[in-house]
Amino acid sequence: MKDSSQPPFIHRASLQVGTDLNALGQVLSWFDRFSSPSISQRIWLQCKTALAEGFTNAVRHAHKNKSSDVIIEIEVERSPNSFEIRIVDYGSPFNLEEKLKTLPEEIDLEATGGRGLKIMHSIADRLTYTRINDRQNCLLIVKYYSDEDDGCSVSKQPG
Repeated sequence: MKDSSQPPFIHRASLQVGTDLNALGQVLSWFDRFSSPSISQRIWLQCKTALAEGFTNAVRHAHKNKSSDVIIEIEVERSPNSFEIRIVDYGSPFNLEEKLKTLPEEIDLEATGGRGLKIMHSIADRLTYTRINDRQNCLLIVKYYSDEDDGCSVSKQPG
């Protein structure tokens, strides 16, 4: 008999939520479906942090002054050695590489804002923000790991 208390193993799923910071709890609860004992706590928390930062940036910046009815779409794909998180918004185009060059080297842990891009950049093995059509952008966060990851090493892949 199958244990129904265990969620099914999910490789890919998507979620649509409105432009509302209060939806962050829903986003993070949904992301918990991708948890696995084979992923170290360190990697898991990094991915969850990057997702939270990406989502809040979409709400606060990309969708600034937009209705809460405007959708943010999140897609997560988990493979045996990576997470790919995509956050699609309806904001204006934005040059992520140029913005990252203007940010201070060190993350100010005391700052009340402005740390999200640096945090995501330090977590992700690949971080891009691309215009995907004339109305949408996609933030891509890729994090590599191995099933044997003990939390001390990460298998970085070339970007």
